[in-house]
Amino acid sequence: MLRHYRARHGNEELADTPAVSTPVPNKQALDEAVINMIIKDCQPLTLVENEGFRELMQLVAPSYVLPSRKTVKDFVDQKYEEEKEKTKKDLQSAVAVTLTADMWPSINMEPYLAVTCHYVDKDSHEFRTSVLGVQHFPQKHTAENMAMVKRTFMEEWGIASKVRCLVTDAAPNMISCARILQIRQTICIAHTINLTVKKSCDQITTLTEIRNKTRQIVTYFRTSTTAKEKLTQIQRQLGTPIHKLINEVPTRWNSTYHMLERMTEQKEAVWVSQATLKNDITPLTPEEFEVIEEMLRVLSPFDQATREL
Repeated sequence: MLRHYRARHGNEELADTPAVSTPVPNKQALDEAVINMIIKDCQPLTLVENEGFRELMQLVAPSYVLPSRKTVKDFVDQKYEEEKEKTKKDLQSAVAVTLTADMWPSINMEPYLAVTCHYVDKDSHEFRTSVLGVQHFPQKHTAENMAMVKRTFMEEWGIASKVRCLVTDAAPNMISCARILQIRQTICIAHTINLTVKKSCDQITTLTEIRNKTRQIVTYFRTSTTAKEKLTQIQRQLGTPIHKLINEVPTRWNSTYHMLERMTEQKEAVWVSQATLKNDITPLTPEEFEVIEEMLRVLSPFDQATREL
């Protein structure tokens, strides 16, 4: 209908029709949006100084002046304090809470202790989880030092009398830490499954040899550009899903499961690729793939349980 109108009358009358304008957000709303994006997307505070981002904002809101990095830092600190007070208020209404704690290294191999709180909201009856803190832990990882830091967290958040259980891994210092704090301690189920399956697999010599061979093959195809391109080419020719090979992580048993699962999916493509490439890596045999497939059948329920947990 609009097309026929334009054909007869042109666009003169339409041009006279006032366009619907969208209200331009004020500076406070734009500042809030920028801060929320930095927080939610884990962006660096220097984002507001980046040339590309400044050009984008100039196009979207020409009159808007981005806050400085220092101002952004102040806003983020303010947001943290607001969320912290809100979480403290929620924790005060909780009847009981459970803590989970774990030690982990940063990308620079600096040790950190993370403590998370779990509870049921009194009003909504919803399960809630809040990270109480991730603290740099340069001191020795003794039970006494861990207990001191966790006690500080509990007192800071006002939950010292509400903690009913501490869930950790099976490390002796974690178990002793709970004993010092006089809190019931439970070993993480996912961690227990990981240890159980890993120890079982490590005791099977044949499987260890297959894992070592598979790891060598995966490493070769992930580090060699030529091998990677050849594998993709063969995958297209065979109509195999174009998936990358997966390498295992020593601390997570299910990464071994996924490595062997992906290798089984790609066995024909890997066989053909290895045959056409010059390398000294021994390919997996059909008999070894039978062992892998049997192992995958046995461990499939453990993988499902690990993912759910």
